[in-house]
Amino acid sequence: MTTDGIAREALAGKVALVTGGSRGIGAAAARALAAEGAAVAISYTASEARAAAVVAELTGTGVRAAAYRADQADRQQVADLVAAVATDFGRLDILVNNAAVSVNGAVDAPADAPAAFDRQLAVNVGGVAAAVRAAAAVLGEGGRIITVGSSLAARAGFPGVADYAATKAAIVGYSKGAARDLAPRGITVNVVQPGSVATDMNPPQGAFADAQRAANPMGRFGHPDEIAAGIAFLAGPTASFITGAVLDIDGGYLA
Repeated sequence: MTTDGIAREALAGKVALVTGGSRGIGAAAARALAAEGAAVAISYTASEARAAAVVAELTGTGVRAAAYRADQADRQQVADLVAAVATDFGRLDILVNNAAVSVNGAVDAPADAPAAFDRQLAVNVGGVAAAVRAAAAVLGEGGRIITVGSSLAARAGFPGVADYAATKAAIVGYSKGAARDLAPRGITVNVVQPGSVATDMNPPQGAFADAQRAANPMGRFGHPDEIAAGIAFLAGPTASFITGAVLDIDGGYLA
């Protein structure tokens, strides 16, 4: 806040792209970045109506926003997405890699498990790498790349999450390497690792939900806005000396 009580728009004039921004953490991140003054583009795969609703909400607050359809498993579509946003908005300053898929199953599950693993690798790792490479071509000094990971990358505290945890661990290593590569250009690369967060894909009820609550000291699910706050911080000017870092927002799951 400024001394006169008016919120300072730290990201005014910036353009952000949030992949998978039609719901959950992605939509919350889009709102948080828009609240800081950024123009926001979101991508979606199938939820066109939800994406349109998010765009309408953002434009209603006075910021520029748009939605683009892109399959994160298709590297060319991801590259085209980044290029389209940079062209349509005139620039790109912030990339939030949020789009991901999760398929639970034990490593000794039925024979279709390898196909599910391949899909997770394509979206959760390949899609992130493709977006980072495309964004690196258009981001300028002060650019920000933030990838949404998972606390399961550091501690697989439940059975049936090996494949998903592996993809999320991979993007931590990739982001650290990318941080080294892009630091000379003043571009930061960081990972936010949420714990259990209440979304339509992970509703806070049922037997497994109780196990998730019991796994962290705060004893509750996080809210997408709590994850979005960390994303907005890393996207802002005060995070200019943070790169190659992993920010855990998990209610103490990894404590």
